[in-house]
Amino acid sequence: MPSAKSSGKGKVSGKVKSEDTKSTSRSTRAGLQFPVSRIHRMLRKSNVSKRIGSGAPVYLAAVLEYLSAEILELAGNAARDNKKRRINPRHLQLAIRNDEELSKLLGDVIISEGGVVPYINPAVRFFSFTSCSTILNGLV
Repeated sequence: MPSAKSSGKGKVSGKVKSEDTKSTSRSTRAGLQFPVSRIHRMLRKSNVSKRIGSGAPVYLAAVLEYLSAEILELAGNAARDNKKRRINPRHLQLAIRNDEELSKLLGDVIISEGGVVPYINPAVRFFSFTSCSTILNGLV
């Protein structure tokens, strides 16, 4: 058994770190890709509250990761439908506006270079060009 190391003030610390153990990040422990420690630091610096619990940044990182994965999946599907391999702002716009919940969440968001979702009013949709030409011929 390795001996306990001194902390420098005469007392012996209770924890002993062996040489083969590596520190794991909080993101790895939570099984997330988003940085839990960075989110915790940003929460502390943003003056949201005086005290931030240890579970709050983990939960927030999980929510952000889920939302970004959902948007990227839908945008990837939109890119594939347009026979493209890269996701551009147009694909993000189509993905968000065609999904009911994401559209409600990001309703006030304007995506630069996103364009608009194609929509044709049903009253105009069934108005054919042949009927238009007959109406115009009647006017002339």
